[in-house]
Amino acid sequence: MQLTLTNARIPGERGLMGSLINVIITDGIISDIEFVGATGAITLEPDLSGETIDLGGRFLIPGLWDAHTHFTSWSMMRKRLNLEGVESAREVAQRVKERRTTQTGTMVGFGWRGSLWEEAPHFSILDDACSDVEVYLFSGDGHSVWLNSLALEARGHAGHPNGLLVEDDCFAIWSSLGDLSPEELDKTVLEAAQAAASRGVVGIVDFEMGWILPDWRRRIGNGNDYLQVQFNVYTEHLERAIETGLRTGDIIASTEGLLRMGNFKVISDGSLNTRTAFCHDPYPGLTGKHARGMLNVPYDQLVSLMGRASSSGITPSIHAIGDDANTFALNAFEEVGCEGTIEHAQLLAWEDIQRFADLGVIASVQPEHAMDDRDAADVLWAGRTDRCFPFASLLDAGVQLAMGSDAPVAPLDPWLAIASAVERTRDERAPWHPEQRIEPQAALDASARTRLAVGQRADLCVVDIDPLYASVEELRSMPVSATFMGGRVTYSSL
Repeated sequence: MQLTLTNARIPGERGLMGSLINVIITDGIISDIEFVGATGAITLEPDLSGETIDLGGRFLIPGLWDAHTHFTSWSMMRKRLNLEGVESAREVAQRVKERRTTQTGTMVGFGWRGSLWEEAPHFSILDDACSDVEVYLFSGDGHSVWLNSLALEARGHAGHPNGLLVEDDCFAIWSSLGDLSPEELDKTVLEAAQAAASRGVVGIVDFEMGWILPDWRRRIGNGNDYLQVQFNVYTEHLERAIETGLRTGDIIASTEGLLRMGNFKVISDGSLNTRTAFCHDPYPGLTGKHARGMLNVPYDQLVSLMGRASSSGITPSIHAIGDDANTFALNAFEEVGCEGTIEHAQLLAWEDIQRFADLGVIASVQPEHAMDDRDAADVLWAGRTDRCFPFASLLDAGVQLAMGSDAPVAPLDPWLAIASAVERTRDERAPWHPEQRIEPQAALDASARTRLAVGQRADLCVVDIDPLYASVEELRSMPVSATFMGGRVTYSSL
């Protein structure tokens, strides 16, 4: 099967600015690239064995990947109570009260960030707004959940001092909420996959908790074929994956090559806004055992788990946000002697940046988090934000970046991540630590797994604006005209 894309443009200069190209795709692989020149479009004689699509001078780039998602949760959160941008606990309560007039049954919300609020979350605030159904409101970082009294009782936490559950208690609720039937959930996931394809996404790394292999196999078998999916496992399913014979990179049968085994995930510490990210220095105003945050997994256990996974052919991915958690994770990679990824890598000790490169550890980062967290970081990590989200320093050290969203913590839209990495701002304010901005090409490279070259898989994205010369506003709202996955159209507005 042959597909020819005519009159495409290559972004940027690189000696080819303005050049038109034709890209020939054979059986899902780029088999030839013809340079037409800059004088104008041409029309090819139709190939009776295939199809020709005229891109009309639009820009052609590799298809984009989101290297860190919780895809099912993102799909569900798109339909739940949106609490992004709320400025106080009382404003949250007002939104809950308004939602209660149109919703019956359990209420789930997501997106509040309360680390700088004057009034802390408390179950009584939610009780005043809604006391007759269970209310679960997840923070924007996904590491805490705020419950009303009815929900606390239902979850075995009656008598809790404030109704705010963090880390493992939060994750347990996150994993167990089932307010949609399997059929409704698969429909919601399908809609989210289509939405991702419309933004140029060809693949995701899914860190959803649970044993999600059968879920994705069923979805793909039922026609959800818009994305390549790399699914991952947590500690509770590591032995199951090993006993099943799964290794990182394995293609799962009966999924048309769209589903692969990914990595082994460990959440080693917490998050900034919950003040549980494990740091070298204490948080302002905190004393006692968790003044520096929370280390969820002891070091010896982390090394043991990573060694077990690595020796079985499964690559470790370690969640680490605080600088001390990143040091611990790098120490563990060095002791085990394996490569892998550190997910987030938000606050780093300067001496650890080169260690990423020396150890072959990929920094899997979410640039939109830098914009979400800049105000909180300036307060909670005061005096250390010069080494917060240090993308340019990582690249200068030779570290490989993989960019993602951590959806639903940030929207699953790679253009938001690209814009934040390139400009370090998303509003009228000056860039936050502009010395850590990276070039647009580097951001695109960190968002893709293929290149526009002969022999590469034809995962491609067509955009209307040159991304190498776009403003931050243009990047954030980048018009995507088409997405091709293995030469197959997954989205088109052409």
